[in-house]
Amino acid sequence: MKDRQLSLIIAFALVAALVPFFVTAGTWLNFAVFTMILCLAAQGWNILGGYGGQYSFGHAAFFGTTAYLTAVLQSRYGINPYAAIAIGIAAAAAVGWVIGFLSFRSGLKGSYFALVTLAFAEVFRVVANASDITGGAAGTLIKLDVRPENFQFASRGTFFWVVLGMVVLAMLITRALERSRLGAQMVAVRENEDAARALGVDALRVKLAAIALSAAITGAAGGLYAQYFLYLDATIAYGTWISVEALLAPIVGGAGTVFGPVVGSIVLHSLSEFTKSLVGRIPGIDLVIFGIMLILVVRFPPRNIPGLIRRWRSGR
Repeated sequence: MKDRQLSLIIAFALVAALVPFFVTAGTWLNFAVFTMILCLAAQGWNILGGYGGQYSFGHAAFFGTTAYLTAVLQSRYGINPYAAIAIGIAAAAAVGWVIGFLSFRSGLKGSYFALVTLAFAEVFRVVANASDITGGAAGTLIKLDVRPENFQFASRGTFFWVVLGMVVLAMLITRALERSRLGAQMVAVRENEDAARALGVDALRVKLAAIALSAAITGAAGGLYAQYFLYLDATIAYGTWISVEALLAPIVGGAGTVFGPVVGSIVLHSLSEFTKSLVGRIPGIDLVIFGIMLILVVRFPPRNIPGLIRRWRSGR
Protein backbone atom coordinates (compact mmCIF):
# COMPACT_ATOMS: atom_id res chain seq x y z
CA MET A 1 0.00 0.00 0.00
CA LYS A 2 2.78 2.44 0.89
CA ASP A 3 4.67 1.58 -2.31
CA ARG A 4 1.46 2.30 -4.20
CA GLN A 5 1.20 5.64 -2.41
CA LEU A 6 4.75 6.56 -3.44
CA SER A 7 3.96 5.54 -7.03
CA LEU A 8 0.89 7.78 -6.97
CA ILE A 9 2.96 10.72 -5.73
CA ILE A 10 5.49 10.20 -8.52
CA ALA A 11 2.69 9.84 -11.08
CA PHE A 12 1.07 13.06 -9.84
CA ALA A 13 4.40 14.89 -10.09
CA LEU A 14 5.04 13.69 -13.65
CA VAL A 15 1.53 14.48 -14.88
CA ALA A 16 1.44 17.89 -13.20
CA ALA A 17 4.89 18.73 -14.61
CA LEU A 18 3.38 18.51 -18.11
CA VAL A 19 0.93 21.36 -17.43
CA PRO A 20 3.18 24.20 -18.73
CA PHE A 21 3.67 22.31 -22.01
CA PHE A 22 -0.08 22.20 -22.69
CA VAL A 23 -1.23 25.35 -20.91
CA THR A 24 0.43 28.45 -22.32
CA ALA A 25 -2.11 31.18 -21.52
CA GLY A 26 -0.88 33.41 -18.72
CA THR A 27 -4.23 33.39 -16.91
CA TRP A 28 -4.34 29.60 -16.69
CA LEU A 29 -0.71 29.37 -15.64
CA ASN A 30 -1.41 31.88 -12.87
CA PHE A 31 -4.31 29.68 -11.84
CA ALA A 32 -2.05 26.61 -11.79
CA VAL A 33 0.70 28.33 -9.78
CA PHE A 34 -1.75 29.76 -7.26
CA THR A 35 -3.46 26.39 -6.88
CA MET A 36 -0.13 24.72 -6.11
CA ILE A 37 0.67 27.42 -3.53
CA LEU A 38 -2.67 26.69 -1.87
CA CYS A 39 -1.86 22.95 -2.00
CA LEU A 40 1.34 23.62 -0.09
CA ALA A 41 -0.39 25.75 2.54
CA ALA A 42 -3.11 23.11 2.93
CA GLN A 43 -0.54 20.33 3.29
CA GLY A 44 0.94 22.26 6.18
CA TRP A 45 -2.45 22.58 7.88
CA ASN A 46 -3.09 18.88 7.24
CA ILE A 47 -0.15 17.85 9.42
CA LEU A 48 -1.47 19.72 12.44
CA GLY A 49 -5.20 19.32 11.83
CA GLY A 50 -5.46 16.10 9.87
CA TYR A 51 -2.82 14.00 11.64
CA GLY A 52 -2.47 15.87 14.91
CA GLY A 53 -6.17 16.60 15.42
CA GLN A 54 -5.51 20.23 16.41
CA TYR A 55 -7.75 22.39 14.23
CA SER A 56 -6.28 25.81 13.57
CA PHE A 57 -8.19 28.83 12.26
CA GLY A 58 -5.07 30.97 12.09
CA HIS A 59 -2.57 29.46 9.68
CA ALA A 60 -2.38 32.91 8.11
CA ALA A 61 0.02 33.72 10.96
CA PHE A 62 2.58 31.30 9.49
CA PHE A 63 1.85 32.09 5.84
CA GLY A 64 2.21 35.81 6.45
CA THR A 65 5.33 35.56 8.60
CA THR A 66 7.39 33.93 5.85
CA ALA A 67 5.77 36.08 3.16
CA TYR A 68 6.66 39.32 4.93
CA LEU A 69 10.17 38.23 5.88
CA THR A 70 10.80 37.16 2.28
CA ALA A 71 9.71 40.57 1.04
CA VAL A 72 11.19 42.78 3.77
CA LEU A 73 14.61 41.09 3.92
CA GLN A 74 15.01 41.57 0.18
CA SER A 75 13.55 45.05 -0.25
CA ARG A 76 15.04 46.66 2.88
CA TYR A 77 18.21 44.69 3.61
CA GLY A 78 19.24 43.30 0.24
CA ILE A 79 19.31 39.69 1.41
CA ASN A 80 19.28 36.98 -1.26
CA PRO A 81 15.69 35.74 -1.82
CA TYR A 82 16.62 32.08 -1.31
CA ALA A 83 18.14 32.91 2.05
CA ALA A 84 15.19 35.18 2.86
CA ILE A 85 12.69 32.38 2.26
CA ALA A 86 14.76 29.96 4.34
CA ILE A 87 14.88 32.47 7.21
CA GLY A 88 11.14 33.05 6.82
CA ILE A 89 10.37 29.32 7.00
CA ALA A 90 12.46 28.98 10.16
CA ALA A 91 10.68 32.00 11.64
CA ALA A 92 7.27 30.55 10.81
CA ALA A 93 8.23 27.30 12.54
CA ALA A 94 9.36 29.30 15.59
CA VAL A 95 6.11 31.28 15.62
CA GLY A 96 4.16 28.04 15.41
CA TRP A 97 6.14 26.55 18.29
CA VAL A 98 5.56 29.62 20.48
CA ILE A 99 1.82 29.72 19.72
CA GLY A 100 1.61 25.99 20.38
CA PHE A 101 3.57 26.23 23.63
CA LEU A 102 1.39 29.03 24.97
CA SER A 103 -1.80 27.23 23.91
CA PHE A 104 -1.01 23.61 24.74
CA ARG A 105 0.68 24.39 28.06
CA SER A 106 -2.55 26.15 29.03
CA GLY A 107 -4.53 23.05 28.13
CA LEU A 108 -6.34 24.65 25.21
CA LYS A 109 -7.86 22.28 22.69
CA GLY A 110 -10.76 22.05 20.26
CA SER A 111 -12.61 25.30 19.58
CA TYR A 112 -10.56 27.17 22.21
CA PHE A 113 -7.31 26.37 20.41
CA ALA A 114 -8.89 27.27 17.05
CA LEU A 115 -10.00 30.67 18.33
CA VAL A 116 -6.60 31.38 19.88
CA THR A 117 -4.84 30.73 16.57
CA LEU A 118 -7.35 33.01 14.84
CA ALA A 119 -6.63 35.70 17.42
CA PHE A 120 -2.87 35.44 16.85
CA ALA A 121 -3.33 35.78 13.09
CA GLU A 122 -5.49 38.88 13.60
CA VAL A 123 -2.93 40.43 15.95
CA PHE A 124 -0.21 39.86 13.36
CA ARG A 125 -2.41 41.44 10.68
CA VAL A 126 -3.06 44.55 12.77
CA VAL A 127 0.63 44.92 13.67
CA ALA A 128 1.74 44.47 10.04
CA ASN A 129 -0.84 47.01 8.89
CA ALA A 130 0.45 49.59 11.35
CA SER A 131 4.20 48.93 11.16
CA ASP A 132 6.59 51.02 9.10
CA ILE A 133 8.95 48.12 8.38
CA THR A 134 6.19 46.24 6.54
CA GLY A 135 5.13 49.33 4.62
CA GLY A 136 1.97 49.75 6.70
CA ALA A 137 -1.30 49.85 4.79
CA ALA A 138 0.58 50.54 1.56
CA GLY A 139 2.26 47.14 1.73
CA THR A 140 5.66 45.94 0.58
CA LEU A 141 6.81 45.69 -3.01
CA ILE A 142 9.63 43.39 -4.09
CA LYS A 143 11.76 44.90 -6.86
CA LEU A 144 11.24 43.28 -10.25
CA ASP A 145 14.56 41.73 -11.28
CA VAL A 146 13.96 38.73 -13.52
CA ARG A 147 16.93 36.45 -12.92
CA PRO A 148 17.02 32.86 -11.62
CA GLU A 149 19.56 33.87 -8.96
CA ASN A 150 17.00 36.42 -7.78
CA PHE A 151 14.26 33.75 -7.66
CA GLN A 152 12.38 35.43 -10.49
CA PHE A 153 11.80 33.68 -13.79
CA ALA A 154 10.80 34.94 -17.22
CA SER A 155 8.43 32.00 -17.64
CA ARG A 156 5.47 31.30 -15.38
CA GLY A 157 5.95 27.65 -16.25
CA THR A 158 9.36 27.62 -14.56
CA PHE A 159 7.88 29.00 -11.35
CA PHE A 160 5.11 26.41 -11.57
CA TRP A 161 7.73 23.65 -11.60
CA VAL A 162 9.41 25.19 -8.55
CA VAL A 163 6.16 25.31 -6.60
CA LEU A 164 5.21 21.83 -7.79
CA GLY A 165 8.56 20.57 -6.51
CA MET A 166 7.80 22.05 -3.09
CA VAL A 167 4.34 20.47 -3.07
CA VAL A 168 5.78 17.06 -3.93
CA LEU A 169 8.43 17.49 -1.24
CA ALA A 170 5.71 18.30 1.29
CA MET A 171 3.78 15.20 0.20
CA LEU A 172 6.89 13.06 0.67
CA ILE A 173 7.42 14.58 4.12
CA THR A 174 3.81 13.78 4.99
CA ARG A 175 4.23 10.23 3.71
CA ALA A 176 7.40 9.81 5.79
CA LEU A 177 5.53 11.20 8.80
CA GLU A 178 2.82 8.55 8.35
CA ARG A 179 5.49 5.84 8.58
CA SER A 180 7.33 7.38 11.53
CA ARG A 181 7.03 7.01 15.28
CA LEU A 182 6.11 10.69 15.55
CA GLY A 183 3.28 10.21 13.08
CA ALA A 184 1.90 7.29 15.06
CA GLN A 185 2.08 9.36 18.24
CA MET A 186 0.29 12.26 16.55
CA VAL A 187 -2.56 9.98 15.50
CA ALA A 188 -2.72 8.52 19.01
CA VAL A 189 -3.00 12.02 20.50
CA ARG A 190 -5.63 12.91 17.91
CA GLU A 191 -7.77 9.87 18.71
CA ASN A 192 -7.50 10.00 22.50
CA GLU A 193 -4.99 12.25 24.18
CA ASP A 194 -5.58 10.87 27.68
CA ALA A 195 -5.08 7.30 26.49
CA ALA A 196 -1.93 8.33 24.62
CA ARG A 197 -0.54 9.90 27.78
CA ALA A 198 -1.32 6.74 29.71
CA LEU A 199 0.76 4.80 27.19
CA GLY A 200 3.74 7.09 27.78
CA VAL A 201 3.34 9.51 24.86
CA ASP A 202 4.59 13.03 25.62
CA ALA A 203 1.53 14.79 24.19
CA LEU A 204 2.97 18.30 24.57
CA ARG A 205 6.17 17.41 22.69
CA VAL A 206 4.19 15.69 19.93
CA LYS A 207 1.80 18.62 19.46
CA LEU A 208 4.65 21.14 19.46
CA ALA A 209 6.50 19.13 16.80
CA ALA A 210 3.30 18.95 14.75
CA ILE A 211 2.58 22.68 14.87
CA ALA A 212 6.20 23.64 14.12
CA LEU A 213 6.35 21.36 11.06
CA SER A 214 2.90 22.50 9.98
CA ALA A 215 3.87 26.15 10.31
CA ALA A 216 7.09 25.65 8.35
CA ILE A 217 5.29 24.09 5.36
CA THR A 218 2.52 26.70 5.33
CA GLY A 219 5.19 29.38 5.73
CA ALA A 220 6.96 28.06 2.64
CA ALA A 221 3.74 28.67 0.71
CA GLY A 222 3.76 32.27 1.94
CA GLY A 223 7.34 32.80 0.78
CA LEU A 224 6.54 31.44 -2.67
CA TYR A 225 3.45 33.63 -2.86
CA ALA A 226 5.49 36.75 -2.09
CA GLN A 227 8.16 35.78 -4.59
CA TYR A 228 5.65 35.13 -7.36
CA PHE A 229 3.34 38.13 -6.98
CA LEU A 230 6.08 40.49 -5.68
CA TYR A 231 3.64 42.46 -3.53
CA LEU A 232 2.16 42.06 -0.05
CA ASP A 233 -0.06 43.92 2.33
CA ALA A 234 -1.47 42.86 5.69
CA THR A 235 -4.78 41.71 4.23
CA ILE A 236 -3.03 39.44 1.77
CA ALA A 237 -0.35 38.06 4.07
CA TYR A 238 -2.40 37.62 7.24
CA GLY A 239 -5.87 37.60 5.71
CA THR A 240 -8.65 35.24 6.70
CA TRP A 241 -8.76 33.88 3.15
CA ILE A 242 -5.60 31.79 3.49
CA SER A 243 -6.62 30.36 6.87
CA VAL A 244 -9.98 29.34 5.41
CA GLU A 245 -8.53 27.75 2.28
CA ALA A 246 -5.73 26.01 4.18
CA LEU A 247 -8.16 24.30 6.55
CA LEU A 248 -11.03 23.70 4.13
CA ALA A 249 -9.00 22.02 1.38
CA PRO A 250 -7.84 19.06 3.53
CA ILE A 251 -11.30 18.68 5.07
CA VAL A 252 -12.94 18.52 1.64
CA GLY A 253 -10.20 16.41 0.08
CA GLY A 254 -9.65 14.11 3.05
CA ALA A 255 -7.88 15.27 6.21
CA GLY A 256 -5.12 13.04 7.49
CA THR A 257 -4.18 11.76 4.03
CA VAL A 258 -1.31 12.66 1.72
CA PHE A 259 -3.50 13.54 -1.26
CA GLY A 260 -6.37 15.18 0.62
CA PRO A 261 -4.95 18.74 0.52
CA VAL A 262 -4.09 18.41 -3.18
CA VAL A 263 -7.55 17.18 -4.17
CA GLY A 264 -9.29 19.73 -1.98
CA SER A 265 -7.21 22.68 -3.19
CA ILE A 266 -7.79 21.86 -6.85
CA VAL A 267 -11.53 21.39 -6.36
CA LEU A 268 -12.03 24.47 -4.19
CA HIS A 269 -9.95 26.84 -6.30
CA SER A 270 -11.58 25.57 -9.50
CA LEU A 271 -15.03 26.05 -7.96
CA SER A 272 -14.08 29.54 -6.79
CA GLU A 273 -12.89 30.62 -10.24
CA PHE A 274 -15.91 29.04 -11.93
CA THR A 275 -18.26 30.92 -9.60
CA LYS A 276 -16.47 34.21 -10.27
CA SER A 277 -16.75 33.65 -14.01
CA LEU A 278 -20.53 33.18 -13.65
CA VAL A 279 -21.46 35.96 -11.24
CA GLY A 280 -18.53 38.32 -11.70
CA ARG A 281 -15.78 39.16 -9.25
CA ILE A 282 -18.00 40.14 -6.34
CA PRO A 283 -15.79 40.79 -3.30
CA GLY A 284 -15.97 37.87 -0.89
CA ILE A 285 -17.93 35.55 -3.19
CA ASP A 286 -15.22 32.89 -2.86
CA LEU A 287 -15.53 32.95 0.95
CA VAL A 288 -19.29 32.53 0.60
CA ILE A 289 -18.76 29.47 -1.59
CA PHE A 290 -16.18 28.07 0.84
CA GLY A 291 -18.57 28.61 3.74
CA ILE A 292 -21.33 26.71 1.95
CA MET A 293 -18.88 23.90 1.13
CA LEU A 294 -17.79 23.68 4.77
CA ILE A 295 -21.41 23.47 5.98
CA LEU A 296 -22.20 20.73 3.47
CA VAL A 297 -19.06 18.75 4.31
CA VAL A 298 -19.65 18.95 8.06
CA ARG A 299 -23.41 18.35 7.88
CA PHE A 300 -23.66 15.49 5.42
CA PRO A 301 -21.66 12.24 5.19
CA PRO A 302 -19.29 11.01 3.80
CA ARG A 303 -17.74 14.42 4.65
CA ASN A 304 -15.05 14.46 1.94
CA ILE A 305 -14.56 13.82 -1.76
CA PRO A 306 -12.71 10.47 -1.49
CA GLY A 307 -15.46 9.19 0.81
CA LEU A 308 -18.09 10.30 -1.69
CA ILE A 309 -16.29 8.44 -4.47
CA ARG A 310 -16.02 5.26 -2.37
CA ARG A 311 -19.71 5.49 -1.52
CA TRP A 312 -20.60 5.93 -5.18
CA ARG A 313 -18.51 2.91 -6.16
CA SER A 314 -20.02 0.72 -3.47
CA GLY A 315 -23.49 1.69 -4.61
CA ARG A 316 -22.91 0.71 -8.23
